[in-house]
Amino acid sequence: MKIVLASQSPRRRQLLGQMGLEFTTQSPEIDESAFHGRDARDLVETLSREKARWVARQQTPDTLVIGADTVVVLDGAILGKPRDGAEAEAMLAALSGRDHQVFTGVTLCQGDRILTQAEETQVTFRPLTSQEIRQYVSTGEPMDKAGAYGIQGLGGLLVEGIRGDYHNVMGLPICRLGRMLLDFGVDCLALAGR
Repeated sequence: MKIVLASQSPRRRQLLGQMGLEFTTQSPEIDESAFHGRDARDLVETLSREKARWVARQQTPDTLVIGADTVVVLDGAILGKPRDGAEAEAMLAALSGRDHQVFTGVTLCQGDRILTQAEETQVTFRPLTSQEIRQYVSTGEPMDKAGAYGIQGLGGLLVEGIRGDYHNVMGLPICRLGRMLLDFGVDCLALAGR
């Protein structure tokens, strides 16, 4: 079965590869700003579905397309990717010493069949000094990441704890995705054992 990841995210490609799947990637061409104004769970489910559907329309009906979208939420406000260093510093200062949530919507699309689910993970940041925030932003790592941090990189130094799926914070909840794939006849553990 041909599998296509509707994303060019290096982190999502890494995680899907870690699951033992062979796949290709294709970037969806959708205007994400048209979907804002929704609550976080609804937003990530909608965007993951739109991404998967867009790519599926470019494929044969038997191709299995995986779409995903991730947001960071603090006090009900969605934190996207920072536009510049000042915005990254402001986001990190707001997250300092606080709990926030990471939501990822995942959609599987094959022909007319679509399955969408969302995962939520609670993340706790340790208190950060202004100097630590500036040093982290100066690395450039926060600039292409929702909430201005990457838990799999230097951003892991800022995270005091998590409750839920670690991989969800990276952008793809592989435990949930593995269960969803079973519904489409893809058993990652069986494939790995071959």
